[in-house]
Amino acid sequence: MASIEELRNERIKKLELLKSKGINPYPAITNRTNLISEILASFDELESKNVSVAGRITALRKHGGSTFFDVFDGSGKIQGFLKQDEIGDEGYKLFDETLDRGDFIEINGEAYNTKSGEKTILIRGWRILTKSLRPIPEDWFGLKDEEEKLRKRYLDILLNKDTREMVEKKSIFWNSVRTFLLDRGFVEVETPVLEITAGGADAKAFSTHHNALDLDVFLRISMGELWQKRLMVAGFEKTFEIGRQFRNEGMDAEHLQDYTQMEFYWAYADYEKGMEFVEELYKFVAEKTFGTLQFKIKDHDVDLEKKWERYDYRETVRKFTGIDVLETSVNEVEEKLQELKIDYDKKGFNLNRAIDNLWKYCRKKLVGPGFVVGVPKEVSPLAKSDEKESRITQRFQPIIAGSELGNGFSELNDPIDQADRFMKQNDMRKAGDEDAQMYDADFIEALEYGMPPTCGFGMSERVFAFLMNKSIRETQIFPLMKPE
Repeated sequence: MASIEELRNERIKKLELLKSKGINPYPAITNRTNLISEILASFDELESKNVSVAGRITALRKHGGSTFFDVFDGSGKIQGFLKQDEIGDEGYKLFDETLDRGDFIEINGEAYNTKSGEKTILIRGWRILTKSLRPIPEDWFGLKDEEEKLRKRYLDILLNKDTREMVEKKSIFWNSVRTFLLDRGFVEVETPVLEITAGGADAKAFSTHHNALDLDVFLRISMGELWQKRLMVAGFEKTFEIGRQFRNEGMDAEHLQDYTQMEFYWAYADYEKGMEFVEELYKFVAEKTFGTLQFKIKDHDVDLEKKWERYDYRETVRKFTGIDVLETSVNEVEEKLQELKIDYDKKGFNLNRAIDNLWKYCRKKLVGPGFVVGVPKEVSPLAKSDEKESRITQRFQPIIAGSELGNGFSELNDPIDQADRFMKQNDMRKAGDEDAQMYDADFIEALEYGMPPTCGFGMSERVFAFLMNKSIRETQIFPLMKPE
């Protein structure tokens, strides 16, 4: 069996043969008249008429003085039929000696049905559009290694219909989110990706240096949370942003460092209205993207159409661990984590991180759909306190198949309370907690001008990954890979 390099060298010889005959193997312009999908959809009307298509040769079948081949243009696939006595000796010989599976070609000819009923183009003329120098695998099974499929995702998409459909569904997913919000009066905005203070989430930021300003900056860890709240101060009532955000943390089936996030902010609304709105949003997006509200996720049967539950954070943890998160200590929680054999990061370990690790153990037991509510203030530095119980917040998180698929709350708009919580977070950072939030003096100043009651919510592409029942890495088109 020939090696890749040997096959590549053979194709380079064919490339040089084309050039020697004055043929450009990489022309800029095509003369196609139709997408293949258009021809297939109107084939009866086009039969016996001249058509022109362009695409990649995906299969070649030679039979003496005739050749059948398949052409794929992204919209569909059609068979081409090249006959030596129709195209001429020279044209047929050039095709035979220079073209391979994987090359891009333009063909024109008559649309007709073969005796077996296959829609075909009888070729009157052809032109090379791109000479490929590497052979594509014979089929999807030629890419068996999962890492190789992700590394050469372009081949996986080309050969695997499911991967191509996943890419298309992801586009529908985010466009349906956008449509839902725009139709309800939200204004799409763009906020800074580079920040002096990385705010809006508990996460470790990537840092870089801004040469022009000679300034160290961070890549954002939220979708402009503190910026969008400034827009509430500025008088906007409904805003949202969809974009990339970055967190310099661990990788697993649910987390990556570079991913798409959406956040919206809605003035004069609270977390109760937020939960109603988000439930409607998730149902709308699921229906538009997948055509159903019933999903199989991590061996769970999830029905988004049924009544969404409310899970009280304190009661849920107490039910599964016996710990009261509002009446506990670091030592008690740490003993329970060790008893349950829960692995946790001991660097910068504190009560907040202890409670969060305990919750992550408990949430896996909740199928959903539903919302976790009653989240302690210690783990919610940007959420408004509950008016009846000041130790918890007006925070909500969608729970589906044992995971949190979003985060929202009645936004804290008391500048004195917010400054105090930032200070406590800053003390945690100094003690080694790299995920604790930074003190943002400019944001506090903006709050002092007054921000109306506001509900904010964010969701990432993890929602899409869950509905696909795949890891988030699998559902990224080009996930970050280590160099070979």
